[in-house]
Amino acid sequence: MSETSKVLAFDFGASSGRAMLFTFDGEKLSIEEMHRFSNDPVTVGGGFYWDVLRLFHEIKTGILKTMHAGHSDILSIGIDTWGVDFGLFDKNGNLLGNPHHYRDSRTDGMIDQADKEVGKRYIFDHTGIQFNFFNTLFQLMAIRKDPSLELADRLLFTPDVFNYFLTGEMKNEYTIASTSQLLDAKKRTWDTELLEKLQIPTKLLGELVQPGTVVGYLTDELCEELGCPKIPVVAVGSHDTASAVASVPVTEDYPYAYISSGTWALMGAELDEPEITDASFRYNFTNEGGVCGKIRFLKNIMGLWIVQECRRQWKREGKEFSFDDLEKAARSAEPHRSFIDPDDLSFAPPGNMPRRIREFCEKTGQPIPQTEGEVIRCAMESLALKCRMVVDALEDVQGKSLEAVHMLGGGIKDTMLCEFVACATQKKVLAGPVEATSTGNAVMQLMAMGKVSDLSEGRKVVKASFPITTYEPTDKEGWEQAFAAYKKFVKF
Repeated sequence: MSETSKVLAFDFGASSGRAMLFTFDGEKLSIEEMHRFSNDPVTVGGGFYWDVLRLFHEIKTGILKTMHAGHSDILSIGIDTWGVDFGLFDKNGNLLGNPHHYRDSRTDGMIDQADKEVGKRYIFDHTGIQFNFFNTLFQLMAIRKDPSLELADRLLFTPDVFNYFLTGEMKNEYTIASTSQLLDAKKRTWDTELLEKLQIPTKLLGELVQPGTVVGYLTDELCEELGCPKIPVVAVGSHDTASAVASVPVTEDYPYAYISSGTWALMGAELDEPEITDASFRYNFTNEGGVCGKIRFLKNIMGLWIVQECRRQWKREGKEFSFDDLEKAARSAEPHRSFIDPDDLSFAPPGNMPRRIREFCEKTGQPIPQTEGEVIRCAMESLALKCRMVVDALEDVQGKSLEAVHMLGGGIKDTMLCEFVACATQKKVLAGPVEATSTGNAVMQLMAMGKVSDLSEGRKVVKASFPITTYEPTDKEGWEQAFAAYKKFVKF
């Protein structure tokens, strides 16, 4: 029997976070949840912020619970989070205010402004990144005249911030940096030429480290406070999607797409080099950094955020629905009745999502969903059909047919979504693992600690450790008709 190895993975999503203990016996991984907590952004003074000090308190609580449970022998700690957001620090290492939430309105109009100043095609040819209103590039443009930027000495992305709080070491991990639109995609370094053209100070940018790098060790103060040894902190695939894609349980060479499914649906393919072409620019694909030198060629699709916001709105109205309740209601609703574009900007902010869905359908001359089941069915079918658009675009750009879609993450617990994606794309869907992001996080830690040799072995371990559910496509004719109708209202 091989000696067991333990690592602690912190995984932060847009609405919650968790500390997951992974135990590796040399062949399989097992998981134990040590701590779970909500991630509650705060609106104050007209701004929308992350409560990072509270989140760091939750990290300390997770470590403390792990120690109390008798796991002081963990080999390492790794942290992954959502992308693009950042904290600014002065020359003394002090945080300059709460980091803004990517849904904050300060970036309104910044894409158009960047287009005027340097041109969208110039930006894409350099960075290879999809144009999203929340990208770090546009956040920085929005504060070019803000005093905080003048005072700032370093920029750290969210997982880098937490790594710094844990170790006192300031490093910028590559995969999280790659989401920012501040990197040269081909050189895989900071694009100082672009930043200078847009009058963004390059002094903010620090050393880039690759996934699997030990960035430091817990500070003496933390070890004293938490009663733990000086545990190494590993820069994993610090962008949550990079960690999720690291856990794709593929052990054979065949063309596939992946979907990291949750609040967002990140859908794409894994490449060896960035795909920066006329076609990828036209389709607005992104080339983000992956682990082990890979490129995540993908599209950001508004995922289950829309359903989550619908549920929150009904709760505000005094209607308590579980997600199972909503799925049952949606299954009983008439199929293929009306559609939305999940990526329409009207669905981006929090608020009354059912009303916005009805307004979209009314504006586009479609039947207006009335019941909760009709609203959810409209949203879920539309999300699946948007995935079909991305599959078609991936096949066009790569010039080959995809054999399957691997769905990962918490969104796969919604079996209706998995079924709909299989039917809409007419591809076999392989769903699992559920805890994809924290699993990929753990795999990179085990690689850093010398317990797993490479990504190929890591994926074999994932496949051996967690169940995979297969969904076969059905009703080809009905979904093809739905897709034809969908394309009348939704453009790529």
